[in-house]
Amino acid sequence: MSLWFRSFELADLDRLGENTLVDLLGIRFTGFDEHSLTATMPVEPRTRQPYGLLHGGASAALAETLGSVAAMLCVDPAQFRCVGQTLTASHVSSARDGEVIGTARSVHRGGRSQVWQIDIRKPDQSLVCLASLTVAVLAIR
Repeated sequence: MSLWFRSFELADLDRLGENTLVDLLGIRFTGFDEHSLTATMPVEPRTRQPYGLLHGGASAALAETLGSVAAMLCVDPAQFRCVGQTLTASHVSSARDGEVIGTARSVHRGGRSQVWQIDIRKPDQSLVCLASLTVAVLAIR
């Protein structure tokens, strides 16, 4: 059974990020299935730190983007908003070029909070960053 509240198109998710940090970093949604949401981010000058490696903050932005959007897709948008509350990220290896692929999977979906695990990998599937995002589910008043 799918965890998504409603159907959606990847292009719709990309439009959400227009003219935001998501757009600036080149994050693009690339896939989903019943249990996960995937996006890519280029590793290039705008996402690298001075040593030429993928910036940890860029990885954190990819993780928070994936987890927050996935959380939003699990609730009725007429009744709830989802906002990031706590993000932890463990940077386990580096990336210098190409792109990284982030995949968000639900760990917990409750009425007031959700927890998402986000794996960020290189195309060869080696792990770059393992992140966990706790999202507050807020009722619209």
